[in-house]
Amino acid sequence: MKKNNLVVISGVAVVVIALFITVVLLIRQNHEKDSEMSEMVEQMNFEKQQTEKEYTDLNSEVDGYTSNIHNDSLLHLLQDQKSKVRQLLDELRVTKSTNARRIAQLKAELSTVRKVMIQYVNQIDSLNSLNKVLKTENIEVHKKYQAASQTVQQLSKEKQNLTEVVTRASMLEITNFSMIPLNSQNHKTTWFTRTATLQFKYIIGKNITAPTGEKIIYLRITRPDEDVLTKSADNVFPFENKNISYSASKKFEYTGDALSDVLYWKIDQILPKGNYRADFFVDGNLIGSFTFVFTR
Repeated sequence: MKKNNLVVISGVAVVVIALFITVVLLIRQNHEKDSEMSEMVEQMNFEKQQTEKEYTDLNSEVDGYTSNIHNDSLLHLLQDQKSKVRQLLDELRVTKSTNARRIAQLKAELSTVRKVMIQYVNQIDSLNSLNKVLKTENIEVHKKYQAASQTVQQLSKEKQNLTEVVTRASMLEITNFSMIPLNSQNHKTTWFTRTATLQFKYIIGKNITAPTGEKIIYLRITRPDEDVLTKSADNVFPFENKNISYSASKKFEYTGDALSDVLYWKIDQILPKGNYRADFFVDGNLIGSFTFVFTR
């Protein structure tokens, strides 16, 4: 009897031990599964955070490019991608970390959007490179234009100076000027009160560059009070874009050689004493200016 009891007790002990071992093994397995699950959840959280960071960085990258684009079509395409990134990012933030399938789908969509973005970025880089080339070419063209303009201005100035030199060279010149007062018998007089006519003698100098042919010489006599002696208000001639009065005029034939000539001014008014000026004009140019004095 005792022997049978010992056998039963031994069997129960074995069963208890076996159950204990089984429970211990189950607890260990559950613990290992919980650890694995925790690690898996932690890994999925990490992947979700990384994916969310990639979306955020991509969105910032789009913002960086869109702020420097002036091409409306390309800007519109980038704005569309920016909206898509924002939508995917919003969805990712509300997606549970344990939803591995949707996170994987979102990562795949991110990859697709990134590929599209790379194409647009390449287009932007190409446009920027082209713009740099065009800007460089534009600067070079502008420099060449400025250089050409300066050359044209310099040539124009030189041409103007040459024209002025030629004009001055072709101008006639009065030399050997003298004024002789004459009385009523056309004899030289030294008496101021007996002077009836003013005789102006002069020589038009030789000039082989001046145009030849018939010309008109104008004499303009200015009194001490700056009034011009003239016989008529209609006695005017053009000078420096306006008409000015003259005292006497005369036609002459110029051949390029020196020419001695004379002009007369008949006094028909009382002339004041003082300094007078005699100006000579030919071809619209002042070719001689002289002073003379009435003192007696």
